[in-house]
Amino acid sequence: MKNIYTLLITLFFCGSVVAQTDSLDIMIGQMIMIGLEERQSIKEGDGLLKAIEDGKVGGVIYFEKNLTKTNTAENLRQLNNTLKYASAIPLWIAIDEEGGRVNRLKPKYGFVTTKSAQELGRQGIADSTYAQAKRMAVQLRELGFNLNFAPSVDVAVNPDNPVIVKLGRSFSSNADSVALYAAAFIKAHQEEGIVTSIKHFPGHGSSSKDTHSSMADVSNSWQFDEIRPFKLLIDEGRLDAVMSAHIVNAHLDPDSLPATLSKKIIQNILRDFIGFNGVVFSDDMQMHAISKHYGMDKAIELAINAGVDMLLICNNVGQTERYSANQIHQIIRSKVENGEIPKERIKQSYDRIVKLKRARGY
Repeated sequence: MKNIYTLLITLFFCGSVVAQTDSLDIMIGQMIMIGLEERQSIKEGDGLLKAIEDGKVGGVIYFEKNLTKTNTAENLRQLNNTLKYASAIPLWIAIDEEGGRVNRLKPKYGFVTTKSAQELGRQGIADSTYAQAKRMAVQLRELGFNLNFAPSVDVAVNPDNPVIVKLGRSFSSNADSVALYAAAFIKAHQEEGIVTSIKHFPGHGSSSKDTHSSMADVSNSWQFDEIRPFKLLIDEGRLDAVMSAHIVNAHLDPDSLPATLSKKIIQNILRDFIGFNGVVFSDDMQMHAISKHYGMDKAIELAINAGVDMLLICNNVGQTERYSANQIHQIIRSKVENGEIPKERIKQSYDRIVKLKRARGY
């Protein structure tokens, strides 16, 4: 049974009450996006379902392990409908669907075949990118997804980059071309009601390491041109959201904090310098560039104070390293109560998230 705060939020989302009625718990909940672990279905009494019902989750993210081998599309629709129905405030149902190798919805499950960003960029025809993205977006909509963590707008600065360039995730080594193809990708998704989050700010294309497994310091390889696709798309008014990178750049932040945890990069550069006022998602907070160096408690504090709005806790780690939505919620709540995170920061993020959800009709 939804509690009174959740019912009040439901009324607010319909425009019947003002934001002042929101509880701190509900505002914090909107900042949490959680992975489904190995779930391919969900039953009444599941702890995740209860957290969603209680307003302590703002979104969920899928990976290939959440897909059944048979009846995949129908099972996905059923699971998505169950999760959405449990939430008073519309829930982000998210996935990483870039195309090529970063592709959860593979042809072997009956889904569309896709080319990588690199392949599309080499064709040199933005309409081809739009056409593929349109097919992807239609498929996502029909399955019940409403958020795609794509496209990557990382510029292919380092041809030996192991996590972006080598995997074909960059459209081009030319920043203007990256922005052109990304705009086509975004347009196709928005036409189908799918929110996109470009990534990875302030640019991951020059790194020589993968932040999934280690710290990536780009202080001596990063180029200012890597910000250009973000700036161009912001200026065109196309952006729904931005995902941060976990890369370190001592020239942008002399304290050498990863971008996700850096107020100098998120607030001073992304928001103040290039003018993005929308939702900022973290990359997965359990990636080793963060988890091995900061721990979850400190990383959460730094990320929120830096200006990140939604924290991704994907739970693609060992069982003992996993966090429930309630645990993440309690960490944030405690830090607000003891003054380590200002309540105003929570409200700023909540307002941005709700504004985007309402703007896109969710």
